[in-house]
Amino acid sequence: MTRESAVVPGIVHVLDDDSSVRVAITRLLSAVGYEVRPHANAASYLLDPTSEGPSCLVLDVRMPGASGLEVQDALARLKISVPIVFLTGHGDIPMSVQAMRAGAVDFLTKPVKREALLAAVRKALEGQMATRADRAQHQELKARFESLTVREREVFDGVVAGKLNKQIAAQLNIAERTVKAHRSQLMEKMQAQSVAELVRQAENLRK
Repeated sequence: MTRESAVVPGIVHVLDDDSSVRVAITRLLSAVGYEVRPHANAASYLLDPTSEGPSCLVLDVRMPGASGLEVQDALARLKISVPIVFLTGHGDIPMSVQAMRAGAVDFLTKPVKREALLAAVRKALEGQMATRADRAQHQELKARFESLTVREREVFDGVVAGKLNKQIAAQLNIAERTVKAHRSQLMEKMQAQSVAELVRQAENLRK
């Protein structure tokens, strides 16, 4: 099995009003091991219970009622973060540019090639997994920082600004040994092994 067709964990939602296309894509994705949930319209997809695990949406552009681009916009307004792979038989460059600028993973033309679709789905699910991992890591880092006392945060700011202990002590009007004690404590709480790592953590916290 190639890397493009290898299955990663996740649910693939297929939203297309054309039943033949919907069935064909569902069969293709199911055959390689994906859990697939087909939908004939946007309402069906939006009413589908959300899952804790990663998922992506294979979305037709032109449908009766809400178009694929309108569904993408609605999901953004509802703050539903799901990677989208667009399918169209009528795509044009402006449409694909609009979709990609709004965060679409890929924009494929029907009839879509098997490996192109599998690669796009894999990319979508891997991207969401990476985003979730980054978010979890950021939340953990934020929790560590919030565990610092007010004084430890002041010392933290001084350290990441490149100031020496004696400079921080003068700025905070405390003894240098007190700064060293706070510095040791905050390094332990932040689980940082070096000043360079602490600086990287400070940069991540600002994001």
